[in-house]
Order: sequence, then structure tokens, then C-alpha cells
Amino acid sequence: MSTPPADPLTRLPLRERKKLRTRRSVQEHALRLFAEQGYDATTVEQIAAAAEISPSTFFRYFPTKEDVVVTDEYDPVMEHVLGEQPPDVPPLTAVRATLRQVLGELARQDTATIATRVRLLVEVPQLRARVMESLRGGTFLVLTRLLAERTGRRADDPLVATFCFAVLGVLVAALYDWLDGGATGDLPALVDERLAFLGAGMPL
Repeated sequence: MSTPPADPLTRLPLRERKKLRTRRSVQEHALRLFAEQGYDATTVEQIAAAAEISPSTFFRYFPTKEDVVVTDEYDPVMEHVLGEQPPDVPPLTAVRATLRQVLGELARQDTATIATRVRLLVEVPQLRARVMESLRGGTFLVLTRLLAERTGRRADDPLVATFCFAVLGVLVAALYDWLDGGATGDLPALVDERLAFLGAGMPL
């Protein structure tokens, strides 16, 4: 009998795990309701009722309805895994190893959730407008801080920012390609292939 893949949240401290599991539960109910009755027709009150929480509790985890789609649990896990990468490996090598591990673990458990979220982010105009804002306020900050520490640069170094935006651009492009392919391909491998292309200087 095969062993089920470990939940990537087990890497985090107990308090953080509890918080993220609650957020995951709320998001799962929200995505189900969006699929059943549409994004615009679904209210925060309906999501809260399905998750058996109050609307005020919903807003403690998600400031807006858009955030229940845009926000995910990947950044804390990615921060932990990237922080554990050997200090002597190049930044892009560390990022590739981190994303292979994190996306691999999450994709084995949450492929349908990832596909639903990406599809909503593509199809709903108000969500499309929030994607870059969310990336800039979450994943970008994690990458810039950790890669600045790794390279001995400042977190506000323009070259660190350029590197991190390039990584995010590759990640977004790979997600779009994956969705266009029916969300059935190997997402971690696709992301890694695109990052390898970036590392090779993007020869065309």
C-alpha cells in the first residue's frame, strides 16, 4: 500500500498550521459554491455559513471576497523550504528546487483546487486585476527577502526585484500554459522547465 503524500503544512509551526487549515477549509467551501452558482452570485454570508463560521471570522482570514480566491497557503511553505536550501547554491537553483518540492507536494493533493483557482483568476475580471497585487504583496516579498539574505544584497536592491519579477512572470506563464492544456499536465515539471529556460538566458 502506498503512503499518502505528507501535507506540506506539517512543515510549519502548530499555530500557523491551525490558521492555514482554517483558511484552507473556508477556501474549499468558497470554491465549491463558486463552481455551483457562479462567483458573482455567491456572497460572503453564504461562504461563511457553509464553512460554519461568522462573516466577521471570514473577514479575519480574507479581507475581501476576492481574497478567498487570490490568497493561498503556498507562501509560508515556500518561505520555509527556500530558507532550508543550501547557502552555497545559486539563487535560481534554490528557487527551482523550492518550487519543485512545494508545487509537487501541493499538486499531488490539490490539483483540482489549483485548477479552479487559476480558472477563476483568468475568467473573472475583478480577480484578474488582483493577481499582480497579490503576488507583489506576498510571493514577491518572500522571494526578495530570502534571496537578498542569500546573496548579501538589500531587499530593495533593483537587481533582486528584477530577478524576483522574472521568476513570478515565468510562474504565471506556466500556470496559463497548464490551464490551456486542460490542467492535466505535470505542473511542477512545467514550471521547472520554464525556469530552466529563464536560467539559460531565454534563447529563442
